[in-house]
Amino acid sequence: MTLMTFTEAGSREGETPAQGIVSRKTCFTIRDLAAEFGVTARTLRFYEEKGLLAPARKGQERLYSRRDRARLKLVLMGRNVGFPLEDVRAMLDLYDLGDGQATQLRVALGRFEEKLAELERKRRDLDQARAELTHACEVVRARLARQPK
Repeated sequence: MTLMTFTEAGSREGETPAQGIVSRKTCFTIRDLAAEFGVTARTLRFYEEKGLLAPARKGQERLYSRRDRARLKLVLMGRNVGFPLEDVRAMLDLYDLGDGQATQLRVALGRFEEKLAELERKRRDLDQARAELTHACEVVRARLARQPK
């Protein structure tokens, strides 16, 4: 993942001013990340409880690093494509092995391929169910058309 850089004057095309400001920072509050990623503070605290994020504390305030921000982005992407949080955490934790991310990348590729295969199976099942329902609708319409009015 690449972190985009923004000019002091504003943001790149398609980005909101808030996203531009957040992307220049090296430290983020819970409010910053919640606004940038469209999640609630409760969601961020939940991810912290699950060990996916590890913000520093300054009194009661949580301060998230660029690493936490990158991890959050990957957690949300993983959740959006159907990975359980445990799988996401397992893949993220492989980053720290010190092998240049080789293990992390291999494991991620394997899991991504498994998820693609699962989605293809679901697509075939949905296509079959759709075809059966379409046929059933045609049969019922034909029978209704033959009914006296």
